[in-house]
Amino acid sequence: MADLGAYRNQYGALDARLESPNAQAEREQLKVEIVSLFKTMEAEIAEMTALKDDVKKLVDKWKGLAAPTLAPEFSGEKPVVHADHIGASTFIEKGWSRLSLGDYEGAEASLHRAIELSPNDPQSEALLGWAMMLQEKYDDALLWFQKVLMREPQNALARINVGYICLKKKIFGEAIEHLSRAIRLDNDKKATLYAHFYLGLVYLERDMFEDAQTFFEKTIALGPNLIEAYYELGRTFWFNGQQDEAIEMWKKGYAQNKFNPWGKRCAEVLKVVEEGGEP
Repeated sequence: MADLGAYRNQYGALDARLESPNAQAEREQLKVEIVSLFKTMEAEIAEMTALKDDVKKLVDKWKGLAAPTLAPEFSGEKPVVHADHIGASTFIEKGWSRLSLGDYEGAEASLHRAIELSPNDPQSEALLGWAMMLQEKYDDALLWFQKVLMREPQNALARINVGYICLKKKIFGEAIEHLSRAIRLDNDKKATLYAHFYLGLVYLERDMFEDAQTFFEKTIALGPNLIEAYYELGRTFWFNGQQDEAIEMWKKGYAQNKFNPWGKRCAEVLKVVEEGGEP
């Protein structure tokens, strides 16, 4: 592939010839060379786009190597942004892209810049909250999500993220309040799914096993691919004295996706209990 500098040089040379006194005499030849340059660049852009998609696959494989986390998976739609003369939209797009790639520190820096350029934008604030939450900067993330909810109380994804942070900080009453409201809103499938899952975790933390089982079972019904729900439901069964049900649930989780970090965790805990250990 030619580098960008080479293309710039070709462009500059053609531009100079178009401005020269001989341009009229070279008109047909210039057309051929301009069309050729355009087609060459178009083909290379297509190759680069395909390669970019392949790199995204590498990112997915890299994420599969990460230790299991209970944080909601960031898979937000690309933000709809409008070009602006101050450049905030560029930094919003960079922040989203870096979040998608797992570069949370880079996303945080880009989104701070977007907010500096265009304050009080809920989209930037929500993405910044994600970037901080996924770095376990829970207090800072909470502040940004609360700002979003002050302006957009129907934002169910922001609400379940607040619920998750409250769960991590063991503020269970507030966690239940936010997660229950997200379920009542029922305006975002992902938010509704995670709201049930996190309520299951809240009740598991409080040793309220029957309630936890209800929410984990509903989670699996809503999202059979959320493997962490199988793992946590298995733990709930185990601690409630239902060892056979626990083993069966971990087997289901592993069978659902043996390459998923949580599928692997199900296999690990199965091995532990089969050897007489405790999960």
